[in-house]
Amino acid sequence: MSQQQISLPAKLINGGIAGIVGVTCVFPIDLAKTRLQNQRQGQQVYKNMMDCLIKTVRSEGYFGMYRGAAVNLTLVTPEKAIKLAANDFFRHHLSKDGKGQTVFKEMLAGCGAGMCQVVITTPMEMLKIQLQDAGRLAAQHRSYNSGTVASAPRAVSATQIAKDLLRTQGIQGLYRGLGATLIRDVPFSIVYFPLFANLNRLGKPSPEESSPFYWAFLSGCVAGSTAAVAVNPCDVVKTRLQSLNKGSSEEAYNGVVDCVSKIMQKEGPSAFLKGAGCRALVIAPLFGIAQVMYFAGIGEYILDNSPLNLLLA
Repeated sequence: MSQQQISLPAKLINGGIAGIVGVTCVFPIDLAKTRLQNQRQGQQVYKNMMDCLIKTVRSEGYFGMYRGAAVNLTLVTPEKAIKLAANDFFRHHLSKDGKGQTVFKEMLAGCGAGMCQVVITTPMEMLKIQLQDAGRLAAQHRSYNSGTVASAPRAVSATQIAKDLLRTQGIQGLYRGLGATLIRDVPFSIVYFPLFANLNRLGKPSPEESSPFYWAFLSGCVAGSTAAVAVNPCDVVKTRLQSLNKGSSEEAYNGVVDCVSKIMQKEGPSAFLKGAGCRALVIAPLFGIAQVMYFAGIGEYILDNSPLNLLLA
């Protein structure tokens, strides 16, 4: 970040638009990731990502791949806006001493961004996972009990799930898995933002100029996929903790430590890498697109050309 004053509203708009565009493009892969991570040994319904997507389309139709997309698209705007804007905000204030950005300061800014975003991320992921995993549970039930092809699961809305959780568990019901979300998102941001900043810096023709849009896209893809794979074990734990409905013989967990212990005992270390490929495929284009949209300055353009600004000009 330069020393110039940042426009927080513009950064929020940029982050929101980036999140919507990115999620729309990669949501089916994210659904496959959730279903693969929730599978237990001996109860596999899906062999891999492609098998999961094919079976989802066959049993639930094309739009079955977008189960949970509505809640994600609704909440990803504030989530990505907070994440990207908070990182810029912290970077800006950490560089006020005139010494520029060190890797440690970049990591601190990423840590702050990760801690801020979980306010939105936790309930968003909580609701999304229930909707995404419904098809897997239906397929498992049909396959293991009758051997027939799974039918489409009964439609359940995110609104109804949220109401039920608030009625039975209060606000903490929506924030189930908060600790696991922090354990995932804070390290992710600590890895992602410094890595992206340094990769993106390599593409700048000069220190005063911005890198080309394709370089920002590639930097976002590489940094995003690297950070995603690095924290995938935490994502597996978070997904398991936030899944309210269990399949036959699927155990419940009493917190992060209990979840890690049971996964290690019953499934082995390799279980923590479930869905890693899918997650990398989700995060890479998601953050590549996000960075291109973000650095294109769409938010600044919208604010500069808003009716209020035109009237005051």
